[in-house]
Amino acid sequence: MPLRIGIDVGGTNTDAVVLDGSRVVAATKAPTSKDVTSGILAALTEVLGAVDTGEVASVFIGTTHFINAIAQGRDLGRVAVVRLATPPQSLLPMIDWPDRLREVVDGGVYVCAGGAQFDGSPLNELDEAGLRQAAKQIGASGVRHIALSSVFSTVNPEPEIRAEEILREELPEVSITRSALVGRNGLLERESATILNAALLDLAGSVIDGLEAAVASAGISATISLSQNDGTVMPLDRARTFPIFTIASGPTNSIRGAALLTGIDHGVVVDVGGTTSDVGMLHHGFPRESTVAMSFAGVRSNFRIPDVLSLALGGGTHIAEDGSAVGPESVGHRITTEARVFGGDTLTFTDVAVAAGAAQVGDPAAVSGLPADTVRRALGIATERLVRAIDKAKLTVADIPVILVGGGGPLLAALPDLGDVVIPDHAGVANAVGAAFAEAGGEVDRIYSLSGTTRAEVLESATAEAVARAVEAGADPEAVRIVDTEDVPLTHLPGGGAVHVRVKAAGPFRTLATTLKGQ
Repeated sequence: MPLRIGIDVGGTNTDAVVLDGSRVVAATKAPTSKDVTSGILAALTEVLGAVDTGEVASVFIGTTHFINAIAQGRDLGRVAVVRLATPPQSLLPMIDWPDRLREVVDGGVYVCAGGAQFDGSPLNELDEAGLRQAAKQIGASGVRHIALSSVFSTVNPEPEIRAEEILREELPEVSITRSALVGRNGLLERESATILNAALLDLAGSVIDGLEAAVASAGISATISLSQNDGTVMPLDRARTFPIFTIASGPTNSIRGAALLTGIDHGVVVDVGGTTSDVGMLHHGFPRESTVAMSFAGVRSNFRIPDVLSLALGGGTHIAEDGSAVGPESVGHRITTEARVFGGDTLTFTDVAVAAGAAQVGDPAAVSGLPADTVRRALGIATERLVRAIDKAKLTVADIPVILVGGGGPLLAALPDLGDVVIPDHAGVANAVGAAFAEAGGEVDRIYSLSGTTRAEVLESATAEAVARAVEAGADPEAVRIVDTEDVPLTHLPGGGAVHVRVKAAGPFRTLATTLKGQ
């Protein structure tokens, strides 16, 4: 069977695994380097010592490059925002952004007549002359990226499509990102996601060039793909155009890896790192997606993103000397020098867990004298927070499996009253396993008018389109399956009402599916 390599770049470590089918052949953790790509090369060099590079068919990478750039407000390009609506506008693009981020990205705002009503009918006649005038001003400003948005473009994308044609005629060298291809319903949130995507395009080009160079330096000529937020992957050409779809791939990869390592496709996954624990729901083998707008560095956006709750609880979390306070401060990547079991003088959650007998890490003798009351109090506080997060994630009173992954996963075994938990083999590199086990996917998220059609016909059409998109992304047509379906009636709309439909399809890549059939 062709080998697959999965790489997940975290803030502290870069994890890499080699998979032969679902079997982990090799795994490693390497420190994440400042330039990230050299850390990837170091991890690749380590795992490739056990395999023949000629047998590697695919490399799948989850990276923190883009979320870090947004969080830190660096390496972002200036973006001109063109909105199709009814001028003038009071709620302009980026109105609710943090000042520091808006100052970096803002390349001007232009509002032209156009757009659609909530039922898809025209809002205004498209102001083509105004668009051409805006293009001249953008060209004179030197801005090289445009975020194009339109009122209700998720219902009727035609105004955006025509506006893009006009802008490209005037500015052939400028990139244009259409909001209907990025976000969901909600103009400001969809617009913000589109602006962030446009701001990341220059960085995406340099990052992807670096990833290709790192993989080539390791002697691998296999296809490279990047992990997406929804548990699928995309080719590098698409990643150069839509980097925004990769920014939450870390927790997504961990949830997908938990499914592969345990064989469980419904449960709660807790990914424990050095600083935080990410809690998410595993649904049909994929992370449950958020249905509400999410905030990134203070910017509300509504594109595809996993519904994950982050707790300030990790291996490096500070513990008060009497156990009465847990976090939120953490020693982070300095845990190997500052935690007591590693010779430091800071009391951390790792120290408390080792003292409770949950894991053999470092020197247990260094915490053998820790007062029992300190251990009990700290573990009680941590348990209460985690149980509350798990209950919130699962949205049901029924008992479901809880899977612990991440480097700090075994530490949570010390928590009382947590119930039965599953800690799989290779839990520490579940994120890289999830990246390697990625599938090709396709999604439809749209409002359909029910005028002249039925709900059943709309669902059938959306399902067929989602499957076609998955196949176009590389999935084997015979192995594609529907992993999630959601339809919400919008009976208040005129013309017989409407329905908001979301259908997600996924399947193994053609090469892998063909190999599996031959086994």
